[in-house]
Amino acid sequence: MSDAIKHECGIALVRLKKPLQFYKDKYGTAFYGINKMYLLMEKQHNRGQDGAGFASVKFNVEPGTRYVSRVRSNKSQPIQDIFGQINARLNGVLEENPSKKDDVLWQEQNMPYVGNLFLGHVRYGTFGKNSIESVHPFLRQSNWKHQSLIVAGNFNMTNSKQLLEELVELGQHPKEFTDTVTVMEKIGHFLEDEVAKLYLDAKEEGFSKKDASPYIEENLDLQNVLKRSSKNWDGGYAMAGLVGHGDAFVLRDPNGIRPTYFYEDDEVVVVASERPVIQTVFNVTIDKVQELDRGHALIIKKSGATSVLPVLDQKENKACSFERIYFSRGSDAGIYEERKNLGKLVFPLILKSINNDITNSVFSYIPNTAETSFYGMTEAAEDILNQQKTAKILDGGGKLSASRVTEILSERPRFEKIAIKDAKLRTFIADDSSRDDLVEHVYDITYGVVKPTDNLVIIDDSIVRGTTLKKSIIKILDRLQPKKIVVVSSAPQIRYPDCYGIDMARIGDFIAFKAAIELLKETNQYTIVEEVYKKSKAQQSNEDKDIVNFVKEIYAPFSNEEISAKIAQMLKTSEINAEVEVIYQTVDNLHIACPDNLGDWYFTGDYPTDGGHRVVNEAFINFYEGNNKRAY
Repeated sequence: MSDAIKHECGIALVRLKKPLQFYKDKYGTAFYGINKMYLLMEKQHNRGQDGAGFASVKFNVEPGTRYVSRVRSNKSQPIQDIFGQINARLNGVLEENPSKKDDVLWQEQNMPYVGNLFLGHVRYGTFGKNSIESVHPFLRQSNWKHQSLIVAGNFNMTNSKQLLEELVELGQHPKEFTDTVTVMEKIGHFLEDEVAKLYLDAKEEGFSKKDASPYIEENLDLQNVLKRSSKNWDGGYAMAGLVGHGDAFVLRDPNGIRPTYFYEDDEVVVVASERPVIQTVFNVTIDKVQELDRGHALIIKKSGATSVLPVLDQKENKACSFERIYFSRGSDAGIYEERKNLGKLVFPLILKSINNDITNSVFSYIPNTAETSFYGMTEAAEDILNQQKTAKILDGGGKLSASRVTEILSERPRFEKIAIKDAKLRTFIADDSSRDDLVEHVYDITYGVVKPTDNLVIIDDSIVRGTTLKKSIIKILDRLQPKKIVVVSSAPQIRYPDCYGIDMARIGDFIAFKAAIELLKETNQYTIVEEVYKKSKAQQSNEDKDIVNFVKEIYAPFSNEEISAKIAQMLKTSEINAEVEVIYQTVDNLHIACPDNLGDWYFTGDYPTDGGHRVVNEAFINFYEGNNKRAY
């Protein structure tokens, strides 16, 4: 992808259902859970490289013994860092106690991180600073094990301020204003409330204070805790939590915006943000991995009993389509086919752009994630060329010579690797002052393939800001001296900000929005911008449910093709000799390619939650007033 965008985050949860001795006997180590957590997190590093965290819970340890361990890192390679720390601690203890190498019971009682329940998280920082305090899992400690809470999530709330105010109304004084803290404190409050009620029930039944704890653990109703906690949450989320005594949960938002998958057998329960990660790490087939239904929670009791229970009323399925286009690993069977279909479905527009001239066109892609949609594009090109070959042979009426038929049949679409990303150079470019001089060379190119009579068609996942295209890719492709450069986006035009976890919060950054603004100026319709601002400003004090997305009026006067043409004009600088055209996927074809992930608010402005309308309203006001800040 030419314009790198970040998003929150990835989760991994493992619950070992057998005693640790079982894993030692079968797999040769009591660290089986830790090893699996490393693999689950490492195989989701695409979901976050700003920070990583790991937490474990031990069951049935003696009072006075630490039962929760946690390690977090925001270093440059945070997953390697935290597991390096874990391994150093474990190896250090074993070096000091060599006789305990095979004593699993002693290890469980005396070694950190060796436990029965694990939670991991990888993150990109989109809310707040990338400090160690922002790295999940978050920990809410108590001397009562069933009130100790560990939380991590792949989420973003649009109404964090409201949630903070609700905590204050409950009598709390949160230590900081982040959506993670407010969510954790909300769950923690109702967890404490549930525990208090169960304690009174235990007393009425004659339990002593000490004996009340097992009663509370057995009867704790996490479904009820989550119902009460999440009642006013507005956002996209997959929220995971561990309770100190051994219960665990994962809750998915009622629109299914953020992805959650799980697998269970008689040895383990596993949760991750991506399906193929579970398949690979546990060597299971795709049909064994389930998707957590929207508005439901996977609840794992300390006993090992697992249930999927409704928590929130389900809303329309709006699973994030960007997960399919770009974010999730392409090794998922469904995603692989969907990305290929995106390349196939956009090809008719490509064919029109090159005047059906496949012979004099070179097809390529922006590395690396656009490679799969490129394969779909190549299949479509081969199909069209085969139709053209058939037509030529039939037009010959049986009079073509063998050599001419052979010549026609030998025609092949020209698929080449033209752009090559210099990853080391990209890492090196750290400061803004030198960025513009060096960014042009982020990509290398293959010489000697493109002729001056050729169209050069290059596909990308999406075009967000267009910065890298303008400053690097188009410039360096033009050195090949093609007749025409056709830049293809397998995704539609990104027109509206995201507020559910993708780092696309400022509407003024989007090349499609900039193009629409320029068109309004050129066609003497800029008063629309002023009118939209007045309407947006007037509804700032409205409740979220009453806010209208007036920003749609910015785009309304123009067709998709007009905006795409303006984008091409904006991306072509004066030194570019080739003609430049930009082609975008249509929203209709997006939904054909990705039928189960219908979340498209960044393309259409149709937000699945009321808070989304407030965010787009604030984002436009910020743009108009020149405030370069987030809208949430």
